[in-house]
Amino acid sequence: MDNKVASVNSLCPFCTLAPERIVARTEYFQVVEDAFPVTEGHRLIVPGRHVASLFDLSEQEQESIWSVVAQVRADALRMPAVSGVNIGINDGAVAGQTVSHAHIHVIPRRAGDVADPRGGVRWVIAGRARYW
Repeated sequence: MDNKVASVNSLCPFCTLAPERIVARTEYFQVVEDAFPVTEGHRLIVPGRHVASLFDLSEQEQESIWSVVAQVRADALRMPAVSGVNIGINDGAVAGQTVSHAHIHVIPRRAGDVADPRGGVRWVIAGRARYW
């Protein structure tokens, strides 16, 4: 299959994105505004073709995705007061994936946006997050 030709699912919200939500495009990915942002500037990196898991991406797609993540992170760090980011992947329903089209979250963080940011993504299982 030619990865430049997108396979789409007409019922998938990421396969039918409104053009105004798309912030940038690359050969294989779209960067979009999150419809329910955790913080201002929350972006998603979404493959242009419909795959459920990032591990279903082609070798070429896998080789290019982290350069897109790095660019979105750099863009976030240029936003006012942003001094860090959370980068997250929910892979599978039990891991919290609610749209079965692979995507990576880039969430800008600002000092004081939560009382104690220690542990970051470890808080997905709150009872096990604290290790300090």
